[in-house]
Amino acid sequence: MSYSDPTHLGIIACPGAEAFANQVIRKLSGIYKHRFARKAQAIATRYHITPELVIRKINFANDCNTGMLFLPGNTDRYRPPQFKINVRHTFFANGEIKTEILESIRGRNIYIFQDIENHQPISFNDGTVHKVLSVNDHIFNLFVAVDAAMQAGAAEINLVLPIYPYSRQHKKKGREGLTAARIGKMLESLGVNRIITLDIHSKEIENAFDRLRMENLHASFQIIDKLMSIVDIAKEEMVVLAPDTGAVDRNKFYANALQKPLALLYKERDYSKVSKNAADSNISEVRLLGDVTNKVVFMADDMIGTGGTLIKAMRYLKDLGATKVICAVSLPLFSGNAVDDFDAAYKEGLFFRIIGTNAIYHNELLKKEWYIQSDVTGLFAQVISLLHHNRSLSSLLDNRDVVARLIKRKLESNSNTKSVPSNPQSDQRDGASNSIDDVIPYGAADKQ
Repeated sequence: MSYSDPTHLGIIACPGAEAFANQVIRKLSGIYKHRFARKAQAIATRYHITPELVIRKINFANDCNTGMLFLPGNTDRYRPPQFKINVRHTFFANGEIKTEILESIRGRNIYIFQDIENHQPISFNDGTVHKVLSVNDHIFNLFVAVDAAMQAGAAEINLVLPIYPYSRQHKKKGREGLTAARIGKMLESLGVNRIITLDIHSKEIENAFDRLRMENLHASFQIIDKLMSIVDIAKEEMVVLAPDTGAVDRNKFYANALQKPLALLYKERDYSKVSKNAADSNISEVRLLGDVTNKVVFMADDMIGTGGTLIKAMRYLKDLGATKVICAVSLPLFSGNAVDDFDAAYKEGLFFRIIGTNAIYHNELLKKEWYIQSDVTGLFAQVISLLHHNRSLSSLLDNRDVVARLIKRKLESNSNTKSVPSNPQSDQRDGASNSIDDVIPYGAADKQ
């Protein structure tokens, strides 16, 4: 398979995941355009011929290797592939959902996108019907799309689930189900080959699968990039805080990367009580191991649900004398009245900023002064492109080296431009740039 030709790669977006899928497709287009140009230039230099002749020869080879008569487009220039599969989603009056694939996908590697936490009105029936779906609706919609792809003869079915369904139901404390494992088993039985997800709540979920592979990505590169755009870590006295014992490893990573001390909040919970909102959580007592007085506190977690625990922790830290509290989450759920609760907490001065990702679609959050969104679509695009060509994901799954280089570059840039106001749009390493030529997020992962 040609390194620059993704003819057999196809993307299906379930209702609710279109925005994320479209951004990933744009990044994929940039990655392959860059690869094509780089390969053409390298071959032209190696064989002492013109880049124009190389382009024609590459296009000739791709035309010879395709299952079609030939690929559409001009043979004298780069021919961008069409990644997105034409699909129709129908919502019936009784609540049933149908997915129809409107073009041949036989023999193609299909990536199905689904955002199970998208609770905005979603379009069905060619835009004539709009519905707000629950998590369970999204999951069954995913099942229907997977079955349609299997029936249509896809060679491989991969799922892109920025948030893994039911990931918080991964262990038993009594007579309860292991639903996180059960969802994976259902997807595996439908014929799914791989799941690509972001900062899964528990790594043990991977142990539930027999054949299905899981790629668990991390947004630390994008989050640190945003953090360093709002805080000068070289000047500010800063501490990295694990908001609970389950987040120690994640925050230890940030503490080591930023070379800052690590602190821990220990929470006693009353499990006879269910957290309903920020004001009514099940935390009975909070203790701090470490020092936050007169320091900027940065804490990272995998998700924000109702936000009750986090707001209580923020209040506790401010009472102990923290100057600024910054939180980062890969999966900003903001369930129930969480947005209003954080609005009130921000006005009260309990925190400075929350950094989230666009892995979950939110309209309301983007309007808030206290919310900063980092873009992880470039990360997903890079992973998909590498998987499609059976290349290593090591530098993406273990990104300590690239994070260290990012911090070093940012610190050097800040020291060289002290008198120049920083422009947060100037360095779009997380893939937020509007240029289609961007190849993100890690150039090292794209090297031969």
